[in-house]
Formats: sequence, C-alpha cells, structure tokens
Amino acid sequence: MDWDWNAVGDFMPRFWDGVLVTLQALVLGSLIAFALGLVWALAQRSEFKAVRWPVNIVTEFIRNTPLLVQLFFLYFVLPEWDITFSALTTGIIGLGLHYSTYTAEVYRAGIDGVPVGQWEACTALSLPRTRVWGAVILPQAIRRVVPALGNYVIAMLKDSPMLATIGALEMLGEARQFSAETFQPTEPITVIGIAFIVIAYPASLLTRALERRLVR
Repeated sequence: MDWDWNAVGDFMPRFWDGVLVTLQALVLGSLIAFALGLVWALAQRSEFKAVRWPVNIVTEFIRNTPLLVQLFFLYFVLPEWDITFSALTTGIIGLGLHYSTYTAEVYRAGIDGVPVGQWEACTALSLPRTRVWGAVILPQAIRRVVPALGNYVIAMLKDSPMLATIGALEMLGEARQFSAETFQPTEPITVIGIAFIVIAYPASLLTRALERRLVR
C-alpha cells in the first residue's frame, strides 16, 4: 500500500483540533485528579468514621468500575436529573474523577512513608495540625510520589481516546472519523500513533526531571 501524503495534509487540520481536545482533557483532568486525590487521601485518614467510611466506599466504587461506564453515566444519565455538561467537560470530569481514586492511593502511600520520627517531632513541638500537614508531612510525601503521579498522567493520556465515545473528538476520534469519510485509515492512524509517542515521551522525561529535583 502506497503512503498518501495528500491524505496526511487533508487530515492535519482535524489532527490539530484533536490535539487541542486531548491536551485540554489531559491537563485539566490531571489537575482534578491531583487535587481531588489529595482530598480523598486526607479524608480517608479522618478520625471520624462518618467521613472516612463514605469516602472509602465512593473511591472503591469508582476505582473498580470502568472509566467508560463512568463517562456514559456522566454524559447520558445525569441529564435525566437536569445536570448537563458538554462532551469535553464531561470527559475532563470523568478522567479527573476516575484517576483521583488512584492518586489518592499514591498520596496515601507517600504519607505512610514519612518517617515516624517526623510525626513525633511535630507532637513534641505542639505544632498546629495545619502546620504539621502543610509544612512537614505533605512536602515530604509529595516528593516521594511524583514519579507515580507522572505515570498516571501518561495513563490518562492513553485513556483519552475513550472521550470519543461521548462525542469529544480527541486525536484518535478525529482519525477514526477521517478514516470513515475517506476510507484511508493508514495515514491518520499512523500520525496519531506518532503523536501519542511525541506527547508521552516528554511527559516521562519531565517526570524523571522532577523526581531528581525533588529528591535532592
């Protein structure tokens, strides 16, 4: 089969539209996952069962159900209750919510990895609880978990094609639509495969650089 450069040229405008959607979903979804994951992790350490148990139930439910089902629920079921979001917004929320349950476990492991002596020193100094977490525990915990968080960003990138199922045409969604219209799947799918590598590999390098910087 001959490679058709004209097909590549025709596909490029739609490719860049897909890249924009993918990057929006990835960046905003990651921010939600990181922030909400920390909230889950702290809530799971609450002294109050009324806080801890519901959070555990919710996070386990989200973690153990497929992302695709969650996207369908957000996009198709919530409108039945008059809660409606655009396809892209739904995808961002879905990715962020789903991966927040995984980042919560990462934060938990990082917090548990802080030496016991640090906790004892805070107690001996009678530091306020907010100071203990904000100035002592979380800075050390986050340094430990940067590589794992970076891995989940890359995993989120690889799950972004699921957004096409609810109408948010990211890179692969645009490629599939172009292929269906032109009957030329080779060029757009190949371009998308290369694009995923181009995005994921620098993200991996950035994660390693952050890891080296934070462990100094």
